[in-house]
Amino acid sequence: MHVLKKILDFYIFSNIHVALSGFCLTKITLVQFGIESYLTPFFVALSIIISYNFIRFFELKYKRLQWYKKWFFNHRKMLLLVVISSIFLLGYILVKSSFNLQSFKILFPFAFMTLFYVVPLFKTKKMEVSFRNFPFVKIISIAISWAGITVLFPVYEIGIKFTSTVYIEFFQRFLFLVAILIPFDIRDVMIDPKSLKTLPQLLGVDKSKLVGYIMLVGLIFLEFFKTENSIYFTYILIVVSLITALFLMFSSTKRTRYYTSFWVEAIPIIWFGLIILFIKM
Repeated sequence: MHVLKKILDFYIFSNIHVALSGFCLTKITLVQFGIESYLTPFFVALSIIISYNFIRFFELKYKRLQWYKKWFFNHRKMLLLVVISSIFLLGYILVKSSFNLQSFKILFPFAFMTLFYVVPLFKTKKMEVSFRNFPFVKIISIAISWAGITVLFPVYEIGIKFTSTVYIEFFQRFLFLVAILIPFDIRDVMIDPKSLKTLPQLLGVDKSKLVGYIMLVGLIFLEFFKTENSIYFTYILIVVSLITALFLMFSSTKRTRYYTSFWVEAIPIIWFGLIILFIKM
């Protein structure tokens, strides 16, 4: 049992789990547009492993994430191996495939937002200025970045024109991501610096959950404005929204990191699993 826990911890804390979620969200986008490619989803997943581990290291450098410090230094060699392997695989995709390098101009602004959420834009004697310093920016910047990387980037990479359906998909993904990020902010409401001004810090836990429910209702509502979609995708979206609402409902400041970092982050994996089960097979 102890060995299984160590494997699970490495899977979660090395960011492989969140990378798998990113893979699934990207693949969901492509499947909805009738594309079978796995190249872009793998690119996104590998990029997440590299960038998220860099962000974790940077957070530790600035004496944040103290809960993670001991685990990080105990597993730094294995983490380094995972990151280096991801870099080589990413390089292989770029060099050995027909990957559309022009798509980086779509990726850049979202990568910029992700980077400068953690890295200060500039410093003064009294404070450092980054996206973290502004109210609600934490959740909004992460949601916009992930929506751009898992919707706009793969669509552009495979050469699909940006239609109204693409923009609706982007906004839906943003709403979904805000909803699944709220449990993380609820979990950390007691330990996050007040300067972050997260939703639960400003609105309280119950009102933050209400915001999440509104996001999910908006997500379903927008589905009916798409001109190109299967009714089965709509049914699955409703089921996923209900699952997300349940996780949101049971979120609290007393939940462990496994509740959010494993179960909540597994919702995109469940979403893609439902598509494979009821549409792809």
